[in-house]
Amino acid sequence: MSTITAGATYPITATPDIPSSVPNPEYSGTFIPALWSGKLIEKFYDASVLAAISNTDYEGEITSYGDKVIIRYKPDITINTYDAYQTLTTEAPSRATDELNIDQGRYWSTTIDDVMEIQSDIDQLSMWADDASEQMKINIDTDVLKTIAGAIEDDSTGVVGAGSTAPNANNIAGRISANIALGKSANNTHGSGSPVALDRNNVIDLIVGMGQAMDEYNIPENGRWVILPAWVCALIKRSELRDASLTGDGVSMSRNGRLGMIDRFTIYMSNLLPTAATGDHGWDSTADAVYTLAAGEFRAYFGHSHGLTFASQLTKVETLRGESTFGTILRGLQVFGRKVVDNTSLGTAILTKA
Repeated sequence: MSTITAGATYPITATPDIPSSVPNPEYSGTFIPALWSGKLIEKFYDASVLAAISNTDYEGEITSYGDKVIIRYKPDITINTYDAYQTLTTEAPSRATDELNIDQGRYWSTTIDDVMEIQSDIDQLSMWADDASEQMKINIDTDVLKTIAGAIEDDSTGVVGAGSTAPNANNIAGRISANIALGKSANNTHGSGSPVALDRNNVIDLIVGMGQAMDEYNIPENGRWVILPAWVCALIKRSELRDASLTGDGVSMSRNGRLGMIDRFTIYMSNLLPTAATGDHGWDSTADAVYTLAAGEFRAYFGHSHGLTFASQLTKVETLRGESTFGTILRGLQVFGRKVVDNTSLGTAILTKA
């Protein structure tokens, strides 16, 4: 009978009495079975705000990439002074049309080998499709928030309010007052001034100024919104309004970033707003060229959904067999277009941390 002597080590590879206990190949002592959890680590996504800040009036009219929607505006009717028996001047009201081009496309494509699909204990294709849907929203939100600044800041874009000497931007905002300070980037040569240096004492003043700019353009109070970076939302929570400014909203902000209401604005938080690091397409009217934000500058937006139109269509979601391997391919295509149709209904501010 064999015994285990002092100093013996595990695992035991052989004993004199049981020669058949030696495996082939011999056990190395390093094999550890792996168990794959059926639960996935929760993945958190940046909140999407595009659906809340834009209108989708023309979304049902597009079908594919390259479509074009003709946008018609209400004409301005001339009001004349009347004297008794005078000959009337009659006009045929007309207004130039605009175009919404569906000229942007995004796709995703995934594949899983048959062997991996059979051995997997979760539906990986379904999981990937869910993630692709969230990533698509983030990608499109980022694109729109980065590109609409130019149309808002340009006072000669051809949209409603074109030729305005006081667009809702820089430090000359307000159709009547033309002196509301919304901040100017150091890289923008148009106008004078600098970014608004925010702290908890003046963050509410900024939002009130945005409201005044909207009032001077007669923008409806119902449906106004503001999109702010997370650090500005934190200043609001520490301001004199505190919790009083965030009442009346029992819905989680995890999906759309909704924070509450201040001065008739619904406040949204977004981590997708452009910064100097991510790139920005602001418009320098003096240089007649695009500029980007300087280091340490942040952009915020405010307005009414009337001013921004967005149309999107998920045109293809298909499953097919791989041509060069035994596997399944799942892919999707989404096309969209975006356009500022009324820059009097939108505004932007350039901010820095005080």
